[in-house]
Amino acid sequence: MCGIAGYFQVDCNHAVRPNLRAALDSIAHRGPDDEGIFENPLVGLGHRRLSIIDLSPAGRQPMTSSDGRFVVVFNGEIYNYRELRAKLTQSGYTFRGDSDTEVLVNGFQHWGNAILKELNGIFAFAIWDNEKKALLLARDRMGVKPLYYQFSEGLFKFGSEIKALIEQGGFRAKLEPQGFHEFLYYGNPLGETTMFVGVKRLLPGCWLEVSAQGAGTEAYWKLEDIDRQCSRSIDEATAVSESRRLLEEAVARQLVSDVPVGVFLSGGIDSSAISAFAVRHYSGKLRSYSAGFDFGDQKSELPLAAKVAKALNTEHHEIMIRGSNLQEVIVDLVRHHDEPFCDAANIPLYLMTREIKSQCKVILQGDGGDELFGGYNRYRIMQQRVRYQMVFSLLNQFLPIVRSRRRYDQIKRFHSIFSEKDPGLRLAKFLTVEVDGTNSPAKILSNRFAQLLKGTNPFKRYQQVANRFDFLEDEVQRLFWVDNCIILPDQFLEKVDKSTMANGVEVRVPFLDNNLVEFALGLPAGLKMKHGTQKHLLKKALRSIVPDEVLFGPKLGFGVPYQNWIKGPLRGFMLDVFHSRAVRELDIFDIENLSQRIEEHTSGAANWGFLLWKMLNFCIWVQEYNVDLNFPSVPA
Repeated sequence: MCGIAGYFQVDCNHAVRPNLRAALDSIAHRGPDDEGIFENPLVGLGHRRLSIIDLSPAGRQPMTSSDGRFVVVFNGEIYNYRELRAKLTQSGYTFRGDSDTEVLVNGFQHWGNAILKELNGIFAFAIWDNEKKALLLARDRMGVKPLYYQFSEGLFKFGSEIKALIEQGGFRAKLEPQGFHEFLYYGNPLGETTMFVGVKRLLPGCWLEVSAQGAGTEAYWKLEDIDRQCSRSIDEATAVSESRRLLEEAVARQLVSDVPVGVFLSGGIDSSAISAFAVRHYSGKLRSYSAGFDFGDQKSELPLAAKVAKALNTEHHEIMIRGSNLQEVIVDLVRHHDEPFCDAANIPLYLMTREIKSQCKVILQGDGGDELFGGYNRYRIMQQRVRYQMVFSLLNQFLPIVRSRRRYDQIKRFHSIFSEKDPGLRLAKFLTVEVDGTNSPAKILSNRFAQLLKGTNPFKRYQQVANRFDFLEDEVQRLFWVDNCIILPDQFLEKVDKSTMANGVEVRVPFLDNNLVEFALGLPAGLKMKHGTQKHLLKKALRSIVPDEVLFGPKLGFGVPYQNWIKGPLRGFMLDVFHSRAVRELDIFDIENLSQRIEEHTSGAANWGFLLWKMLNFCIWVQEYNVDLNFPSVPA
């Protein structure tokens, strides 16, 4: 796991060579063990190394293919690299070391782009072709590892983080209206859009090639490729046994490492299953980590996690994370994300990995289990949508006499969701707590700033993806697939990557193994969630593997109480940011509306916590990155 950065001077007359050294310095936290640079008159490739597989100099990057044609910088892990290496060896290739990077670059020499379909792993990489004078970028199927790029005036730049583009020079930080509108509703931009004009995120499962002839992108894998024919007639017993087998194989595959491996053990279903299978296949004593937080508002996960660890005989560690200096942590995380990012669960992840980075730099974690097997309440609601539609249609008639602001907004939101005819809009509204119309989050903005949103659509990405899947007759199935295309990569995996790699810790996600994803997403939604029971199939698959107390007990989770913080310990900090001279001069807010929402939230009259949290992060980002908000006025 590493950090990569680079450039391609497509226009040879480009005056100033990008500062690749500064770009690598900016992402040194991703790879504190080593660095390397390859440059010629056209291209520069840079690498920061976090040594996980083949710790010797033979694993250094940039790395060149055996024939000298290809040069690669690679971030991630290829879990099936030994199988691919065996095939290459049979074809006459020899290897200097034992790294997956060498298998990748020689595999690219042997198979070309076709190797992308064979890779089972998490990755983002760039390969320079000395013969074609072309640069190819690629990203893993599910979007575990990030990759950003910018193409302007004959210069193409890329990096694991946006700061690696900024530090190469010639960067103007200007707010992207579409990304900002999406951020207002979801707390982060979606798809290829970022918060910066001209900066794009390479979509999961895609490659991008740049040459003197131009740039083009294509998907090498997409959900539509999943074979659903066999799953339509599969019986439950077979689905149970296959789910168990594929998860165990995925965990065993992802234990490959030349440094110790640990697990984040929350005491929940997904992390307990990963821990149980890891113990079976790990050659040493598996390290497990659980965390308690002095700022949590839910029951502690520590006692149940300790029971699971004792039953599995792991080397268990309990970490107490204290919420001191939260102001500094919030600012640090804005810098690590390079964008305002509002899933506050990045805070405990950041603090946990900061504690353990000297002990363990490879961690297995349970992300993806909910999106594959139905762990969220929204899947149950969507499964029973006809009933909910009737209930909220009836309740909507009584809105004029509803006195509770919170209940009023809830009825409005769900009535809007279930009365929406457009499937894409229905899913888009389902995945945001913001209420459209008179309570739109845009109402908090100044008139000048709100003009920026004209001509943008915060729900565009959801509509595009939902329309791709209109062949799915079951709307719950469509929600599963849309979640795996949007909220999983754009929010949850973004959160995991940036908050853990900030401390040089690699997180692996066995649930997102190629084989398990294709099997689980091909299964009918009704089989995975029987009669509204969340994770019905997975629970049956894990009987005797995970204790019944975990499988069938209440889901604890961990709620970061940011909405309470901005009423109490962070209220002064928030007000200082909102009313700072810099923010006032930028004319971001309708001050009267902002003040009213702060007062309503503080008093408990209404819950504006998510909106205020988003705007706090946004204002910090604008100042930290000196973002240009002097956009032309948009005609009414």
